[in-house]
Amino acid sequence: MAKIKLKFGENEIEVDSRDFYVDNQTLGEVIENLAKLLEENKSEPIYENPPSAPLTNESNFDSLNTLEDVEIFEPEFNEPKPISSTEIKDKLKILENNTFFNVPRTVTETVEQLREYGWVASPLDVSKALVNMASNKEISKNSTENRTHYFVEEAMLAN
Repeated sequence: MAKIKLKFGENEIEVDSRDFYVDNQTLGEVIENLAKLLEENKSEPIYENPPSAPLTNESNFDSLNTLEDVEIFEPEFNEPKPISSTEIKDKLKILENNTFFNVPRTVTETVEQLREYGWVASPLDVSKALVNMASNKEISKNSTENRTHYFVEEAMLAN
C-alpha cells in the first residue's frame, strides 16, 4: 500500500492506494495530477525550488525532493523500518486518524497494519501501547472469548 500526502500551504491532499496501485513509474504522474487538481481549485503549490520541467518517469523521485515531509513506502519493494517502543503510540495515532480503529482490531491486526505502513514493532510493545492508550481513555477496549479488541468509541456509536 502506498500513501501519498501532499501539503501546499493551507491545502492538503492524502491519497491512499488501497483502491488503486501506485508504482515507481506512476508515482510522479499521480503527484502531478494532484498538483493540477489543487491548481484548478484556485490553490497554488508552494515549492522551495520550483520544478523547471514537467514530471517524467526519470524525474519522479527528483520532484519528491521539492516536497516537505514526504515519505514513500511500497511494502512489496521495501523492507519495513523497525520502530522503538517510544514511537509506537505516535504510529498508532496515525492509524487511528486513518480510521483503522473504526472497527475493533486485535493486537495482531494492528501489528500487520503497522507493517503495511512500513513500520515493524513487536506485538508485546504494541499490546502495551494499546493497553496504555485504553487506560488513558484515548481508545476503547473490549474483551470477548479471550480476545481483546481496540477501537475508537465514537466510530462504533456511529455504526
